[in-house]
Amino acid sequence: MDGTAPLLPLIEAASAPVAGALVQDQFDLDTPWHFHEAHQLQYAFDGAMEVEDARHRALLPRQLAAWIPAGVVHRTSLHRVRSMSVMFSAALMPDCGDRVRIIPVPPLLRALIFEAARWPIDRALDEKGEVFFRAFAMLLEGWIAHEAPLSLPVSTDAQQNAAKDYTRANPASASIHEAGRAANMSLRTLRRRFQAAGVTWEGYRRRARLLAAIELLDKTTLTVGAVAARVGFDNQGAFTKAFRDLLGMTPTEFRRRARDPGAASGPWR
Repeated sequence: MDGTAPLLPLIEAASAPVAGALVQDQFDLDTPWHFHEAHQLQYAFDGAMEVEDARHRALLPRQLAAWIPAGVVHRTSLHRVRSMSVMFSAALMPDCGDRVRIIPVPPLLRALIFEAARWPIDRALDEKGEVFFRAFAMLLEGWIAHEAPLSLPVSTDAQQNAAKDYTRANPASASIHEAGRAANMSLRTLRRRFQAAGVTWEGYRRRARLLAAIELLDKTTLTVGAVAARVGFDNQGAFTKAFRDLLGMTPTEFRRRARDPGAASGPWR
């Protein structure tokens, strides 16, 4: 990551509004590393986007949003998905973390994101808008405290990142031997560096497979068994167990929520 990342001012300092929304439906870009003076809640209504900071990289299907505090350097991949950013001034939410957080989107939060579009970021807030965003911010403080475990760790170690990039790009077929070859590392060194970073290579591959599965469950009509095979699980039972261990729900339940967000219930509600 470049330590000279630029400021991208989505909230103009001259007007200093409390908050506002930025619809990003037609965005087709991979941003450079950057930061904002305002907090950003980024959400895709359909499709999926990627957000990365210095610690983690995350895929965000429509069950999830990214909370990006003011000043946090990050980059985003948006490729013509229906998405929106809701911006909050740092003064409105003064203590809300120093890193990107991936948070579940229950029905009430989704409804508030929709409603925020009434107040575009480039217009002054009316009295109702001021009240709306202050209430939104109060509720949001509780939601951002509960993260979803749907990110992959990144590293400043170039060789380790090469192994991770290979594994993430080939979740179904990746082997530790091939990952080591892609990173020009011995098997012993690869294992040691992953463990030193707090995750085994096998654990990283499992998380990469599950993230790939989430996108397939959301975007395709493949059966759960076909999704399991596509991302590299030997059988549907093992896939369902790993999925439930990570998310607290089965792949079928996740897909039902993705198809009908208003029906969400259970541990993410």
